[in-house]
Amino acid sequence: MRSLARLTSASLLVTASALSLTACAGSVSMEPAPHANDPDCAAVTVRLPDAVGELEKRETTAQATGAWGDPASVLLHCGVEPIGPTTMPCFSVNGVDWVRDDSEAPIYRFTTYGRTPAVEVVIDNDHASGSALLDLSPAVSVIEQTSKCLNAEDVTG
Repeated sequence: MRSLARLTSASLLVTASALSLTACAGSVSMEPAPHANDPDCAAVTVRLPDAVGELEKRETTAQATGAWGDPASVLLHCGVEPIGPTTMPCFSVNGVDWVRDDSEAPIYRFTTYGRTPAVEVVIDNDHASGSALLDLSPAVSVIEQTSKCLNAEDVTG
C-alpha cells in the first residue's frame, strides 16, 4: 500500500511539474481579424503546423490565429482584408502568393495575394527562421487563389 502511495505521489509530482513547465509560456494575446469567422479560416487553423522552423506553436486567445516561439516571433491572422494591386514585393512560396511589407524591418508583414479571406503573417526576423512561410503555406493553400500577383519585372518584361 505504501509503494502505491509513493507511486501515486511521484506520478502527481511529475504531472504537476510538466504542467507548470508548459504553463510558463502562457497564451499569446491576439485580436481576431475582421473576417476570422469565415469557414476558410477554420480550414486554415486546423492545418497549422506544430512548429515553424525551430519555434513551437503556442495557444492564442483569438479565433483564426496562430503563434510560434517564446517570445512569439511568428504571428498569423486569418481573415484580414485582401490587398489589391501594390508596388510592394510579391513572390510565391509553395503555390501561395505573398506580398511583403518590410517598412518595420526587422519585423516583416506578409499578406496573401489573390485569396479571400486573406492571411497575414508577421515575422520577427531577429528570432524566427526564414522557413516560416514554407511551413505555413500548406495550411494557407486551402483558401482558393483567384488571382496571381505580379512583380514590376513581370509587367515590364
